[in-house]
Amino acid sequence: MLKRILILPCCLATALSAALVHVEISEQSDVLAGKTFGSSGAYDRLIGKAHFAVDPKLAANKIVADIDKAPVNAQGLVEFSADIYILKPHDPTLGNGAVLYEVSNRGGKGMLGMFNRAAASTDPRTAAQLGDNFLLDQGYTLVWLGWQFDVPRTEGLIRLYPPVARSSNGPITGLVRSEIMVDKREFSRSFGDRNTHVPYALADPNDPTATLTVRDRNTAPRTTIPRSRWKIVEGTHVSLEGGFDPGRIYEFVFTAKDPPLVGLGSAATRDFISALKSGSAVGDTPLQRAYAFGSSQSGRFLRTFLYDGFNADEKGQKVFDGVMAHVAGAGRGSFNIRFGQPSRDGHPFNNMFYPTDVFPFTDLEETDPETGLTDGLLVKAVQAKVAPKIFYTDSAYEYWGRSASLIHITPDGKNDAPLSPDTRLYFFAGGQHGPAAFPPVRKDTMHLPNPNPYTWSMRALLTAMDRWVAKNIDPPPSTYPKISGNTLVQLRSLDFPKIPGISVPTRPQMAYHVDYGPDFRKLGIVAFEPPKVGKPFPILVPQVNVDGNETTGIRMPEIQVPLGTYTGWNLRTPEVGAPDEMFSMIGSYLPFAKTKYEREKKGDPRPSVEERYPNRQDYLKRVETAAKSLASAGYVLEQDVAKLVERGGMEWDQMTKQ
Repeated sequence: MLKRILILPCCLATALSAALVHVEISEQSDVLAGKTFGSSGAYDRLIGKAHFAVDPKLAANKIVADIDKAPVNAQGLVEFSADIYILKPHDPTLGNGAVLYEVSNRGGKGMLGMFNRAAASTDPRTAAQLGDNFLLDQGYTLVWLGWQFDVPRTEGLIRLYPPVARSSNGPITGLVRSEIMVDKREFSRSFGDRNTHVPYALADPNDPTATLTVRDRNTAPRTTIPRSRWKIVEGTHVSLEGGFDPGRIYEFVFTAKDPPLVGLGSAATRDFISALKSGSAVGDTPLQRAYAFGSSQSGRFLRTFLYDGFNADEKGQKVFDGVMAHVAGAGRGSFNIRFGQPSRDGHPFNNMFYPTDVFPFTDLEETDPETGLTDGLLVKAVQAKVAPKIFYTDSAYEYWGRSASLIHITPDGKNDAPLSPDTRLYFFAGGQHGPAAFPPVRKDTMHLPNPNPYTWSMRALLTAMDRWVAKNIDPPPSTYPKISGNTLVQLRSLDFPKIPGISVPTRPQMAYHVDYGPDFRKLGIVAFEPPKVGKPFPILVPQVNVDGNETTGIRMPEIQVPLGTYTGWNLRTPEVGAPDEMFSMIGSYLPFAKTKYEREKKGDPRPSVEERYPNRQDYLKRVETAAKSLASAGYVLEQDVAKLVERGGMEWDQMTKQ
């Protein structure tokens, strides 16, 4: 293994050139000791930092919130840097000419797990952490770059290093809202999201205007907790007398100062990928195609990236040729606003009313009948002629917990909305935000979590995306629930079976008309915390069959040949509080009864396993047929059919064991 510091000079940062100044490599080493991958040969690992300098006067950079308030160097440029981690073919001529960039989710690395079926790692070095080598065999250059400034200070996570904005009068201040929720009683909690992210500090540790409130539902009135009952600990935590109760919603609102330029994360992504395509980032071999993949938070980042206009680089050239926004629902996020908290998202019962589910939701222009505002996610990209090919992939959870129906219905909820010609939408029926481990283990949820392994489809969809961009071969058709086919319905019209002991949630996540202040849309400045909340947008959910399984979309063998009901929702247990609320990001697996006798004894209307399948062989034959049908339609790879059948055997054995 070779470890060294290497400076790779790039184009000088001027108003007419790329903004990547140089790349500092702290490690260059062989992947798996020089192992060869398919026809791609050996791979190199590059770890280091990318240094940028952008002209705040360029139109391409003015879209960064507060760029005009950033410090500049002697050349009048704004400097910043970001961590990088790259796996690339040692001989670039053996690669496939494409970069696959993963928008790092909270500083981590997930695409090897998604596409290579690899073990989780922030520094993939072992065979298990590289998985089955699918992406490397294909010849992709794999890139991660830090875009988020406040990720936890944990080794292996990558981050952005932005400057802070200041006015001519000194430090900039503004309101920050920290939502605090716990699943067990705690007496002290960080201001930062998920109790781990680097929080904003109070501008004044003794700020008399800081408030702590509590409520039981997202739309319930807030009760102010007297200042005498709480205090600030170590400048980053709130300590509450008697402790925080599980299942309740606490909000700490305070005045912070020195907002970092959050939007430089998008600029760093734009400029680094642009440099890779020009051959001026790491080596001198240009890459012909660039794809972006982002899951959850990272998928919302990509939707925001496109909406803000970052897919045109400083020279107006297209950055990403293809975008895969996975399980992002209808959301965007706090990725280019003053005092943004990029980790804050939006779910049925946590991180509510952050700037996540903000109009518009569709790619093409739509008009909000409530406000009269007309807009669309791709308006800027289309005008600049840099719109990419797009795959939106969402599971059932995103319809229940991330307002996903809004990306393909009209704002009044009455009609299907058209998709952009270069957008495909794929719905994973009966999936949760990320498949649960198998066999599933229940923790803090009313029911078993949902293990439906729909992510096998992602390999086929990436292959389809590359063919679409490189060879203009159409990908598999969109498949998702629609109003016109009565497969997308209001919650009251859901035909879920009456299973004893099972209650369908009555409060899915809603997207509301939210007022953050007069300068929010144009300048990214939040003036109201908490924001002013108006009417909700209509939310629709996928219809189900007599088993409770969804009838449209990409239906994995688990849904076509079921051993139970797979839902996109689950409920909280009394132990963690609010048991009638949805548990964020988790679906349910509701197994069928094994026998007719057991089913009748429980009063379960769903036929039992023995009533459906005479034996294991018959079941696996049906699983194989289902898998092959998905492969023939392009929704899974032919090479993965055997793996899906193997998985079916494991599920049968788990279900039928004594």
